[in-house]
Amino acid sequence: MASTSHRGAPYYGADPYRSREGLTTRAAAGSDEIQLRIDPLNADLDDEITGLRSQIRQLKGVAQEIESEATFQNDLINKLQMTLVRAEAGVKNNLRQLKRSIIQEGSSHVIHVVLFALLCFTVVYLWSKISRR
Repeated sequence: MASTSHRGAPYYGADPYRSREGLTTRAAAGSDEIQLRIDPLNADLDDEITGLRSQIRQLKGVAQEIESEATFQNDLINKLQMTLVRAEAGVKNNLRQLKRSIIQEGSSHVIHVVLFALLCFTVVYLWSKISRR
């Protein structure tokens, strides 16, 4: 009863640590601990507990969403990694085949290209000489 008349006033010398009606905290002497005193006459703890429970439910929902998103992205990364490994193996295989075909063909391929170019130039030259007459 006397505590209701002390609203906003010091409550057992713990005014600087007063959090809300019915709850009082005091710093323990020489430590990082905080003592919590509950005044059952002025406190509506059921509402506080209900509010905390709803906040915990919301945080739990957010945590579950984060977990499902992280799982989805992890699966996506794993699939991309497997695709990259397959592509890398395909590129290595194609390079190996290309090197093998270059070695088998050797420089004869270059000679064939040069001879074809000379033949084309000769045909164009002769055609231009014949068409001028």
